[in-house]
Amino acid sequence: MAAMQEVSVKSILNRSSGYLSQVCSHSLNPYIGCSLGQSLCGVACYVQHNTFLTRGRPWGSFVQAKVNAAQCYRREYAREKAWAQRQSRDFSIFLASSTDPFLPQEKSAGITRSLLLAMLDYPPQRLIVQTHSALVSQFADLLQPLAQSCDLRVHLSIESDRDRLPGLPPPAYSVEKRLRAAALLRQQGLWVVATLAPLFPISNPATFFARLQECVNAVVIDHFVQGDGTALGSRTRRTALPQAMEAVAAGSSSLDYRQQVVEWARPYFPGRMGVGQAGFAGRYE
Repeated sequence: MAAMQEVSVKSILNRSSGYLSQVCSHSLNPYIGCSLGQSLCGVACYVQHNTFLTRGRPWGSFVQAKVNAAQCYRREYAREKAWAQRQSRDFSIFLASSTDPFLPQEKSAGITRSLLLAMLDYPPQRLIVQTHSALVSQFADLLQPLAQSCDLRVHLSIESDRDRLPGLPPPAYSVEKRLRAAALLRQQGLWVVATLAPLFPISNPATFFARLQECVNAVVIDHFVQGDGTALGSRTRRTALPQAMEAVAAGSSSLDYRQQVVEWARPYFPGRMGVGQAGFAGRYE
Protein backbone atom coordinates (compact mmCIF):
# COMPACT_ATOMS: atom_id res chain seq x y z
CA MET A 1 0.00 0.00 0.00
CA ALA A 2 1.24 3.48 -0.86
CA ALA A 3 2.51 5.46 2.11
CA MET A 4 0.30 8.37 3.13
CA GLN A 5 1.37 11.91 3.86
CA GLU A 6 -0.71 14.70 5.35
CA VAL A 7 -1.06 18.02 3.57
CA SER A 8 -3.04 21.21 4.10
CA VAL A 9 -4.71 22.79 1.09
CA LYS A 10 -5.94 26.29 0.32
CA SER A 11 -9.17 25.17 -1.34
CA ILE A 12 -11.17 22.00 -1.90
CA LEU A 13 -14.01 22.82 -4.32
CA ASN A 14 -12.88 22.87 -7.96
CA ARG A 15 -15.10 24.45 -10.60
CA SER A 16 -15.68 21.82 -13.25
CA SER A 17 -14.11 21.89 -16.68
CA GLY A 18 -13.60 19.46 -19.55
CA TYR A 19 -15.53 16.20 -19.35
CA LEU A 20 -17.14 17.08 -16.01
CA SER A 21 -18.37 20.50 -17.13
CA GLN A 22 -21.62 18.95 -18.38
CA VAL A 23 -21.94 16.67 -15.34
CA CYS A 24 -21.66 18.91 -12.27
CA SER A 25 -20.65 22.38 -11.17
CA HIS A 26 -17.76 21.26 -8.95
CA SER A 27 -15.44 18.37 -8.22
CA LEU A 28 -13.95 17.55 -4.84
CA ASN A 29 -10.98 15.30 -4.08
CA PRO A 30 -10.23 14.31 -0.46
CA TYR A 31 -6.82 12.92 -1.42
CA ILE A 32 -4.00 13.64 -3.85
CA GLY A 33 -2.98 10.46 -5.61
CA CYS A 34 -4.67 7.08 -5.33
CA SER A 35 -3.41 3.88 -3.75
CA LEU A 36 -5.62 1.86 -6.12
CA GLY A 37 -3.56 3.13 -9.04
CA GLN A 38 -1.44 0.01 -9.38
CA SER A 39 -4.47 -2.30 -9.59
CA LEU A 40 -6.60 -3.00 -12.66
CA CYS A 41 -8.60 0.23 -12.48
CA GLY A 42 -5.38 2.22 -12.41
CA VAL A 43 -4.24 0.92 -15.80
CA ALA A 44 -6.84 3.04 -17.59
CA CYS A 45 -7.13 5.87 -15.06
CA TYR A 46 -6.84 9.13 -16.97
CA VAL A 47 -5.35 10.91 -13.95
CA GLN A 48 -2.04 9.13 -14.49
CA HIS A 49 -1.52 11.39 -17.50
CA ASN A 50 -1.76 14.55 -15.38
CA THR A 51 1.93 15.37 -15.05
CA PHE A 52 1.18 18.38 -12.82
CA LEU A 53 -0.33 16.01 -10.27
CA THR A 54 2.01 13.03 -10.63
CA ARG A 55 5.24 15.10 -10.85
CA GLY A 56 7.14 12.13 -12.22
CA ARG A 57 5.85 9.69 -9.60
CA PRO A 58 4.34 6.37 -10.74
CA TRP A 59 0.57 6.42 -10.49
CA GLY A 60 -0.52 4.50 -7.40
CA SER A 61 2.73 5.08 -5.51
CA PHE A 62 1.64 8.11 -3.47
CA VAL A 63 -1.30 9.33 -1.39
CA GLN A 64 -1.63 12.67 0.36
CA ALA A 65 -4.52 13.28 2.74
CA LYS A 66 -6.00 16.78 2.69
CA VAL A 67 -6.32 17.09 6.45
CA ASN A 68 -8.19 20.44 6.37
CA ALA A 69 -10.60 19.43 3.60
CA ALA A 70 -13.74 19.72 5.73
CA GLN A 71 -12.76 23.16 7.04
CA CYS A 72 -12.14 24.34 3.48
CA TYR A 73 -15.51 23.00 2.37
CA ARG A 74 -17.37 24.84 5.12
CA ARG A 75 -15.52 28.06 4.31
CA GLU A 76 -16.07 27.84 0.53
CA TYR A 77 -19.65 26.55 0.58
CA ALA A 78 -21.60 29.82 0.34
CA ARG A 79 -19.26 31.38 -2.23
CA GLU A 80 -19.21 28.37 -4.56
CA LYS A 81 -22.94 27.73 -4.26
CA ALA A 82 -23.56 31.38 -5.22
CA TRP A 83 -21.18 31.01 -8.16
CA ALA A 84 -23.06 27.97 -9.44
CA GLN A 85 -26.36 29.80 -9.14
CA ARG A 86 -24.96 32.74 -11.13
CA GLN A 87 -24.16 30.22 -13.87
CA SER A 88 -27.82 29.06 -13.71
CA ARG A 89 -26.63 25.69 -12.45
CA ASP A 90 -27.34 23.51 -9.47
CA PHE A 91 -24.59 23.42 -6.90
CA SER A 92 -23.54 19.86 -7.69
CA ILE A 93 -20.42 18.00 -6.58
CA PHE A 94 -18.57 15.05 -8.09
CA LEU A 95 -16.77 13.14 -5.32
CA ALA A 96 -14.16 12.35 -6.60
CA SER A 97 -12.60 13.06 -10.00
CA SER A 98 -8.90 12.29 -9.51
CA THR A 99 -8.74 9.91 -6.58
CA ASP A 100 -11.00 7.39 -4.89
CA PRO A 101 -12.83 8.81 -1.85
CA PHE A 102 -12.82 5.40 -0.12
CA LEU A 103 -9.18 4.39 -0.23
CA PRO A 104 -7.91 1.90 2.35
CA GLN A 105 -6.17 4.89 3.98
CA GLU A 106 -9.58 6.45 4.66
CA LYS A 107 -9.96 4.07 7.62
CA SER A 108 -7.24 5.94 9.49
CA ALA A 109 -7.31 9.37 7.85
CA GLY A 110 -11.10 9.89 7.81
CA ILE A 111 -10.95 12.74 5.29
CA THR A 112 -13.97 11.63 3.27
CA ARG A 113 -15.95 10.97 6.44
CA SER A 114 -15.20 14.49 7.67
CA LEU A 115 -16.38 15.93 4.35
CA LEU A 116 -19.63 13.97 4.42
CA LEU A 117 -20.23 15.21 7.96
CA ALA A 118 -19.66 18.77 6.75
CA MET A 119 -22.11 18.21 3.92
CA LEU A 120 -24.78 17.17 6.40
CA ASP A 121 -24.57 20.75 7.72
CA TYR A 122 -23.99 22.36 4.32
CA PRO A 123 -25.51 20.07 1.68
CA PRO A 124 -24.98 20.54 -2.04
CA GLN A 125 -28.04 20.35 -4.24
CA ARG A 126 -26.65 17.22 -5.90
CA LEU A 127 -23.86 14.86 -4.89
CA ILE A 128 -22.39 12.18 -7.13
CA VAL A 129 -20.21 9.78 -5.17
CA GLN A 130 -17.90 8.01 -7.63
CA THR A 131 -15.84 5.09 -6.33
CA HIS A 132 -14.23 1.79 -7.26
CA SER A 133 -14.07 0.72 -3.63
CA ALA A 134 -16.33 -1.79 -1.88
CA LEU A 135 -15.59 0.16 1.32
CA VAL A 136 -18.29 2.65 0.32
CA SER A 137 -20.87 0.34 1.89
CA GLN A 138 -19.40 1.19 5.31
CA PHE A 139 -20.50 4.81 4.92
CA ALA A 140 -24.25 4.26 4.70
CA ASP A 141 -24.64 5.89 8.14
CA LEU A 142 -23.70 9.22 6.52
CA LEU A 143 -24.98 8.68 3.00
CA GLN A 144 -28.51 7.84 4.13
CA PRO A 145 -29.19 11.10 6.01
CA LEU A 146 -27.35 13.09 3.34
CA ALA A 147 -29.70 11.64 0.72
CA GLN A 148 -32.55 13.29 2.63
CA SER A 149 -30.93 16.71 2.10
CA CYS A 150 -29.76 16.48 -1.51
CA ASP A 151 -30.06 14.50 -4.72
CA LEU A 152 -27.47 11.81 -4.00
CA ARG A 153 -26.25 9.10 -6.36
CA VAL A 154 -23.65 6.48 -5.50
CA HIS A 155 -21.71 5.50 -8.62
CA LEU A 156 -19.80 2.25 -8.12
CA SER A 157 -17.36 1.30 -10.88
CA ILE A 158 -18.00 -2.24 -12.15
CA GLU A 159 -16.41 -2.28 -15.59
CA SER A 160 -17.27 -5.87 -16.53
CA ASP A 161 -17.97 -9.31 -15.12
CA ARG A 162 -14.24 -10.09 -15.47
CA ASP A 163 -11.82 -9.80 -12.59
CA ARG A 164 -8.78 -10.24 -14.81
CA LEU A 165 -7.53 -9.16 -18.22
CA PRO A 166 -4.40 -10.84 -19.63
CA GLY A 167 -1.16 -9.22 -18.61
CA LEU A 168 -2.80 -6.68 -16.31
CA PRO A 169 -2.88 -6.52 -12.49
CA PRO A 170 -5.86 -7.80 -10.49
CA PRO A 171 -8.59 -5.43 -9.33
CA ALA A 172 -8.40 -3.73 -5.96
CA TYR A 173 -11.81 -5.21 -5.15
CA SER A 174 -13.33 -8.18 -6.93
CA VAL A 175 -16.47 -7.79 -9.03
CA GLU A 176 -18.34 -9.87 -6.46
CA LYS A 177 -17.30 -7.62 -3.56
CA ARG A 178 -18.42 -4.53 -5.46
CA LEU A 179 -21.74 -6.13 -6.38
CA ARG A 180 -22.36 -7.00 -2.73
CA ALA A 181 -21.50 -3.45 -1.67
CA ALA A 182 -23.88 -2.04 -4.26
CA ALA A 183 -26.69 -4.35 -3.16
CA LEU A 184 -26.20 -3.39 0.48
CA LEU A 185 -26.43 0.33 -0.27
CA ARG A 186 -29.48 -0.17 -2.46
CA GLN A 187 -31.19 -2.18 0.28
CA GLN A 188 -30.69 0.81 2.57
CA GLY A 189 -32.62 3.08 0.22
CA LEU A 190 -29.79 4.74 -1.67
CA TRP A 191 -29.81 5.30 -5.44
CA VAL A 192 -26.94 3.13 -6.70
CA VAL A 193 -25.51 3.23 -10.21
CA ALA A 194 -23.07 0.73 -11.70
CA THR A 195 -20.63 2.62 -13.90
CA LEU A 196 -19.23 0.38 -16.64
CA ALA A 197 -16.45 2.87 -17.20
CA PRO A 198 -14.12 2.40 -18.79
CA LEU A 199 -15.97 -0.53 -20.28
CA PHE A 200 -14.09 -3.85 -20.31
CA PRO A 201 -15.08 -6.91 -22.38
CA ILE A 202 -18.02 -8.77 -20.84
CA SER A 203 -17.91 -12.56 -20.90
CA ASN A 204 -21.58 -13.36 -20.21
CA PRO A 205 -23.81 -10.34 -20.86
CA ALA A 206 -27.15 -11.93 -19.92
CA THR A 207 -25.90 -13.23 -16.57
CA PHE A 208 -24.00 -10.02 -15.82
CA PHE A 209 -26.88 -7.63 -16.46
CA ALA A 210 -29.33 -9.86 -14.65
CA ARG A 211 -27.06 -9.72 -11.61
CA LEU A 212 -26.65 -5.97 -11.91
CA GLN A 213 -30.42 -5.65 -12.08
CA GLU A 214 -30.58 -7.24 -8.61
CA CYS A 215 -27.93 -4.94 -7.13
CA VAL A 216 -28.26 -1.44 -8.61
CA ASN A 217 -30.91 1.04 -9.71
CA ALA A 218 -29.26 2.15 -12.95
CA VAL A 219 -26.18 1.72 -15.12
CA VAL A 220 -23.85 4.08 -16.96
CA ILE A 221 -21.86 2.72 -19.90
CA ASP A 222 -18.79 4.59 -21.11
CA HIS A 223 -15.87 3.52 -23.30
CA PHE A 224 -12.33 4.85 -23.00
CA VAL A 225 -12.81 6.23 -26.53
CA GLN A 226 -14.36 9.64 -25.78
CA GLY A 227 -14.41 8.76 -22.08
CA ASP A 228 -10.73 9.47 -21.34
CA GLY A 229 -11.00 13.09 -22.40
CA THR A 230 -9.81 12.54 -25.96
CA ALA A 231 -12.02 11.91 -28.99
CA LEU A 232 -10.19 8.76 -30.07
CA GLY A 233 -9.05 7.51 -26.68
CA SER A 234 -5.43 8.41 -27.43
CA ARG A 235 -4.48 8.65 -23.74
CA THR A 236 -5.63 5.11 -23.03
CA ARG A 237 -4.10 3.77 -26.24
CA ARG A 238 -0.71 4.57 -24.72
CA THR A 239 -1.45 2.01 -21.99
CA ALA A 240 -1.65 -1.80 -22.04
CA LEU A 241 -5.44 -1.83 -21.73
CA PRO A 242 -6.52 -1.84 -25.41
CA GLN A 243 -4.27 -4.77 -26.29
CA ALA A 244 -5.52 -6.73 -23.28
CA MET A 245 -9.12 -6.02 -24.26
CA GLU A 246 -8.57 -7.17 -27.82
CA ALA A 247 -6.93 -10.37 -26.58
CA VAL A 248 -10.21 -11.49 -25.00
CA ALA A 249 -12.75 -9.83 -27.34
CA ALA A 250 -11.82 -8.63 -30.81
CA GLY A 251 -13.22 -5.18 -31.50
CA SER A 252 -13.81 -4.32 -27.84
CA SER A 253 -11.30 -1.45 -27.94
CA SER A 254 -13.47 0.40 -30.48
CA LEU A 255 -16.42 2.66 -29.69
CA ASP A 256 -18.75 0.29 -31.55
CA TYR A 257 -18.40 -2.11 -28.63
CA ARG A 258 -20.06 0.42 -26.34
CA GLN A 259 -23.16 0.43 -28.53
CA GLN A 260 -23.28 -3.35 -28.50
CA VAL A 261 -23.19 -3.36 -24.70
CA VAL A 262 -25.89 -0.67 -24.61
CA GLU A 263 -28.17 -2.98 -26.57
CA TRP A 264 -27.40 -5.86 -24.20
CA ALA A 265 -28.21 -3.70 -21.17
CA ARG A 266 -31.35 -2.00 -22.48
CA PRO A 267 -33.87 -4.79 -21.66
CA TYR A 268 -32.62 -4.97 -18.07
CA PHE A 269 -32.57 -1.20 -17.38
CA PRO A 270 -35.30 0.45 -19.46
CA GLY A 271 -35.22 4.18 -18.79
CA ARG A 272 -32.40 3.69 -16.29
CA MET A 273 -29.38 3.42 -18.58
CA GLY A 274 -27.01 6.29 -19.23
CA VAL A 275 -24.41 6.47 -21.97
CA GLY A 276 -21.17 8.43 -21.73
CA GLN A 277 -21.12 11.94 -20.36
CA ALA A 278 -24.93 12.18 -20.30
CA GLY A 279 -25.11 9.07 -18.13
CA PHE A 280 -22.76 10.52 -15.52
CA ALA A 281 -24.98 13.61 -15.47
CA GLY A 282 -27.96 11.39 -14.64
CA ARG A 283 -29.68 11.56 -18.02
CA TYR A 284 -30.97 8.07 -18.73
CA GLU A 285 -32.58 6.50 -21.76
